[in-house]
Amino acid sequence: MASPDPKARDHGGGIDAAAARFGGSRGDWLDLSTGINPVPYPVGALDSGAWTDLPDAGATQALETAARAFWRVPEPAGLVAAPGASALIAAIPRLLAAGQVKIAQPTYNEHAAAFRAAGWAVGEPGQARVVVHPNNPDGRFFAPDPGEDTGGLLVIDESFCDVTPERSLIGLAGQPGVLVLKSFGKFWGLAGLRLGFAIGDPALVARLAERLGPWPVSGPALVIGAQALVDTGWAAATRERLKADAVRLDKMVGAPLVGGTGLFRLYDVADAAQWQQALASHRIWTRSFPYNRRWLRLGLPGNPAAWARLALALKGLR
Repeated sequence: MASPDPKARDHGGGIDAAAARFGGSRGDWLDLSTGINPVPYPVGALDSGAWTDLPDAGATQALETAARAFWRVPEPAGLVAAPGASALIAAIPRLLAAGQVKIAQPTYNEHAAAFRAAGWAVGEPGQARVVVHPNNPDGRFFAPDPGEDTGGLLVIDESFCDVTPERSLIGLAGQPGVLVLKSFGKFWGLAGLRLGFAIGDPALVARLAERLGPWPVSGPALVIGAQALVDTGWAAATRERLKADAVRLDKMVGAPLVGGTGLFRLYDVADAAQWQQALASHRIWTRSFPYNRRWLRLGLPGNPAAWARLALALKGLR
């Protein structure tokens, strides 16, 4: 497998670009290129104050209390909410003087890009380490070594871990130098809400909060986030549905499974570009990778029509 291009920052999504390349309008496309839950948390009507008022301390506290309970945050750990995990990923490298950070590849490429932008060298262990748990795109879990020296900062990106909460490493958040990242957009399917969390070393969390400034999270995000995080029944039912749908997708695709999570699956299809283009001819967008021509990643269809559409498109690839 070729090494990833260190400057590449490819992502899922990009439906506008897909439509420009393969035709159709945005509304014609079924986007399976992301790992976002296609059956999002149901957002009801919000009080008008969530839109018109500056977010107050009570709304922020309600969200933070719900987050601590949902993720079972250790008592010593700090917690800060942000306008998406991406904002935190961009800010974290600037909390310390630039040095050397270890980021195992392949993985979510924004981490390395953010550290490089802050003047860090990405290589062997130094002053920091970043792990994505479970990893994107192959779903591998990180197994911490109690004897390993992480150099002072360990960032654990758990953006996709809410599908498998029993595998969470949130217990490490009470240790010095540890930051655990949580993304609200993936599991709850509300990526446009822009809500994420950093949990861990109180001193580092306080510095992140200072960088984010006042009112970093919108009023609607505070209200919806708090509401969703206390709805544990929805979360439990969603995990069961995602588990079943992942099995269904594996059977439907029929290609060897490299890995994945309950929100996305990674397949070995021999020629990912050919598969991607064939599915694009049916206005279905998937994710390929510049560093491995065999890997194709698919998210889950969200309704019967989407499942039927994918099944029909896949017939031409068998």
